[in-house]
Amino acid sequence: MPLRIKSQHAISNLSPPSQIPRFPITRRGRGGGVQNLWLRGASLPLSRFPLAPPHRHFLRSLFQAPPLLPPPFSLSPPLQTFLLHLTTRSNKDSSFDLGSQPDKAEVEKLCKVINESVFSDRDMDLLLTECAIGPTQSLVVSVIDRFHNAHKPAYRFFRWAGSVPGFAHGPVTYNKILEVLGRNRQFEIMVNLLEEMGILQMLSMESFKIAIHSFAFSSQIKRCLWVFQLMKRFGFDTGLEAFNCLLDMLAKEKLGKEAQKLFDKMSGQYTPDIRTYTALLAGWCKVKNLVEACRVWNEIVDRGLKPDIAAYNIMLEGLLYGQKRSEAVKLFDLMKAKGPIPNAQTYTIIIHAFCKGRKMDLALSVFEEMRVAGCDPSVAIYTCLLTGFGNAGRMDCVISLLSQMEESGPAPDLHTYNAVIKLLTSHDMPEEANWVYKSMVQRGFEPSINTYNTIMKSLFSRHHEMGCRMWEEMSKKGVSPNANSYTVFIAGHIQHGRAREAERYILEMVNKDMKAPLIDYNKFVADFCRVGEPNKLEELAQKMRSNGKFESADWLSRRAGKVRVRPGPNHTIP
Repeated sequence: MPLRIKSQHAISNLSPPSQIPRFPITRRGRGGGVQNLWLRGASLPLSRFPLAPPHRHFLRSLFQAPPLLPPPFSLSPPLQTFLLHLTTRSNKDSSFDLGSQPDKAEVEKLCKVINESVFSDRDMDLLLTECAIGPTQSLVVSVIDRFHNAHKPAYRFFRWAGSVPGFAHGPVTYNKILEVLGRNRQFEIMVNLLEEMGILQMLSMESFKIAIHSFAFSSQIKRCLWVFQLMKRFGFDTGLEAFNCLLDMLAKEKLGKEAQKLFDKMSGQYTPDIRTYTALLAGWCKVKNLVEACRVWNEIVDRGLKPDIAAYNIMLEGLLYGQKRSEAVKLFDLMKAKGPIPNAQTYTIIIHAFCKGRKMDLALSVFEEMRVAGCDPSVAIYTCLLTGFGNAGRMDCVISLLSQMEESGPAPDLHTYNAVIKLLTSHDMPEEANWVYKSMVQRGFEPSINTYNTIMKSLFSRHHEMGCRMWEEMSKKGVSPNANSYTVFIAGHIQHGRAREAERYILEMVNKDMKAPLIDYNKFVADFCRVGEPNKLEELAQKMRSNGKFESADWLSRRAGKVRVRPGPNHTIP
């Protein structure tokens, strides 16, 4: 549906040459000047192409504000193909029968016992056994889901369930706890668990996908390679598709240099295809290294391979993020004139760049051009426009466009609602953010942990009780608080002078193996000084030591040495 906002700009077409473009590799010379280094071929610098006036200075103010949304990188062909391979290979593994849905009352009871064991001297295993609830596959998955941000209780529950007579973990429960360990960067435990899964024949392609993603996200390159070798050891396919997937995951985590090293090391074992080079291209573009990105692009051309639309889109986005704006425009116009024809992802990249630079008239111009070209704008593009209007301070357009989407389509998705809620809270509009949250829930969307954290922080800025209600609602929905949730919640208590409650949740947070929160400890100590307890931080540190949390205790002790607050008149802390 056309937007009810008009634009005054349009993008004109150029008439570039018909061959696949080549890119100069630009480096700075010894005297500070810029040198264009060319690979083989008779390419001309893109800067020699004429540039239409509307584009001469476009995107000049790009990249001044941090993006609200992640860059619109879609799944690249290596990952798309390999995920299809994963699905085919692991259908048998993932179809493991979970049985009927777990009893909600049993899930709640087990979760309550696990939470209470954090502050209890009694053993968690004994408390769980006393519940007299027999674990099932679906029950174990549901309970672990509740603690996906707290690996220690989740892993202890997983081990307890495996020790119950008559129950044995299956591939799904193993993968679930593997995912929790990866999320919390417990890599040593992950490695041991993967070995255990291999011995018990519980490994699946899904297991490898979780492991590679977790290791790549934390730059654990050697462990990524170890997973690759593990696949070989247990008879899984490690052909070119799997290798391309590994490169792609490294690229997605901004590890272009590491992906290139892996490619160079393994080049003798595989014959690279366009998907291999596309993954390398994405890796260098992600880290804004256009010298290497151009080298990879030119190598594609030299090898006689034809870049597909995915490669063009990645290069286009790399040029924009590398602030080669005129070259990006020329590549875009070249695609329109000679192919490959821009697709929805291409337009999304351009619109996202304009929105990021607060060039909303130009963004709307490309939006209209996209519709004329026969590409239906996706929800992601509408979300980009919403974000752009919000960053430009045009909150009336944000509310209007969101209402239009809800009434006429395309229907907002979870990312849309999260983006709007973040915009509203950043503009000090907590009531409106709460209204959008309620609308999202009414439409059947389950808020993410980030949604709760954002709204809770906004509500605490004005109302203590409303912030607490959001915490309670998060708990009722079965969403496990993460470190950021605790930090927001504890800071909210301190902000409203509830230091006693803050103390309780600091201990709860640390006992879940999370680090002590970064909060206003000066105010925290000041509140306790006023009731004659100036050494509260040291007391907290001592409690942590008695529970074996030595790292957090030492950190808090150092923090206590930096806090200097004079005791004021006595009063009671609520």
